[in-house]
Amino acid sequence: MTHPIMFDEDDPVLARLRDAAARLPDVHEKVSHGRPVLTAGEKGKVFAVYGGGVKVRPGEHERHDHAVLLKPDPAEAGALAEDDRFFSPAYYGPSGWVGLDLDGAAHDVDWTEVGELLESSYRTVAGKRLLDRLDADT
Repeated sequence: MTHPIMFDEDDPVLARLRDAAARLPDVHEKVSHGRPVLTAGEKGKVFAVYGGGVKVRPGEHERHDHAVLLKPDPAEAGALAEDDRFFSPAYYGPSGWVGLDLDGAAHDVDWTEVGELLESSYRTVAGKRLLDRLDADT
């Protein structure tokens, strides 16, 4: 089943997210389930998804089109869960992922923090070689 594309290639928020992820080594982007996903390595694991949703009730979802979904470091997960800027995304939440709205309507977006969250998520999935490259660059 082909999923409809659920993002605009010219979205300025997506462009900022891409810029924030660009400093990480060997980041690749592909479309999965209609949304851009970032992987650590060409065939690596997903560390970020642009856009998502929250299950409101059975069969009903609330879309968060300008959000980033991340896999936080387990040591940070509890603090993020208590921060009302973050949400538990449908499908990903049960696996420990969190979502952060980036549209700026609900709060000012701290892009330095977004970069740190991207790096933390990247570190949870990247292999040793990529982590060595990341640590050599920082």
